[in-house]
Amino acid sequence: MRLREIPITAWIGIAGILLALFCAIFAPWIAPHGETEVVGEVWAPADGQFYFGLDNLGRDILSRLIYGARTTLFVALGATLISFSLGIVLSFTAAVSRGPIDTVLSRFNDLMMSIPTLIFALVVLAVLPQSIFILILVMAVLDSTRVYRLGRAVALDVAVMEFVEAAKLRGEGKVWIIFREILPNTLSPLLAEFGLRFAFAILFLSTLSFLGLGIQPPAADWGGMVKDNKDGIIFGISAALVPGGAIAALAICVNLVVDWLLKRTSSLKGGRGDA
Repeated sequence: MRLREIPITAWIGIAGILLALFCAIFAPWIAPHGETEVVGEVWAPADGQFYFGLDNLGRDILSRLIYGARTTLFVALGATLISFSLGIVLSFTAAVSRGPIDTVLSRFNDLMMSIPTLIFALVVLAVLPQSIFILILVMAVLDSTRVYRLGRAVALDVAVMEFVEAAKLRGEGKVWIIFREILPNTLSPLLAEFGLRFAFAILFLSTLSFLGLGIQPPAADWGGMVKDNKDGIIFGISAALVPGGAIAALAICVNLVVDWLLKRTSSLKGGRGDA
C-alpha cells in the first residue's frame, strides 16, 4: 500500500486521531491551566485569554478539554483492547473447537447480548465501587460480546480452509492454529471492527459520564464536561457544546479511518484480504 493511495477522508481521520493522541500524551505541558484550577468567573465567555470560555465552576474549558482527551482515550482504548483480547480468544477457540465448547460459549454470548447494554452497565456500575479499572472492565466485558460474534463468523470461514486442515494433520495445537493460521488471515475485518468498537467505546463512556456513573469529578472527561455545563444551554451559554463537538469530531475521525479500512477488504468474511 502506498501513501498516495490513501484517500483524503482517511487522512482527515488520521489527523484528527493524532491530534487527540497528542493532547492526551502532552496534556500537562500544552494545557494553559490545570485540570481543576479555577481561573475566573462562572461561564465567562470566550476571549483572548480563554479561547473556549470558562465552565460552571470557572475552570478553563480548553484546558479541561485537553486533559479530558487523556482520560477519554485511555479508558476507551483500554476497554477496547481488553474486549478484543477476550472476544477474539473466546470466539476463535469456539470456532476451532466446535461441539459443546462452541455451543456453550455461543449461547452464553447470546444471553449477554440479549440484555440492553446501557441498562446492564448502569446496574453493575451502581453496585460496584467507583474506579477507572472497574469502569474499563465493565465496558470491556459488555463490548466483548459484539467482538465474539464477528470473530466467530470470520474464524469459521478460515477454519475450513486447506491450510488450517493441513496444520491440524501436522498435529499443531489449538493455540498454534488460532494465532498462526486463523488470526493473520482475518486481520482486515478485525482491524476495521476494532476502529468501530473504539468509536462506540468513546460514545458509551461519554454516555455513562453524562449519567454520573462514568469518570467521576473532578477528573475531566468529555462526557462529564457536557453534564457539568448542560444547564448553561438554557441561558445561551455554549460551554457544553465544546466537549460535545469534540466527542462527535473524534467519533467521525475514527469512522473515516474505519471506512477506508473496510473498502480495502472485499467483505467481512475471512480471508487473506489485500496485500
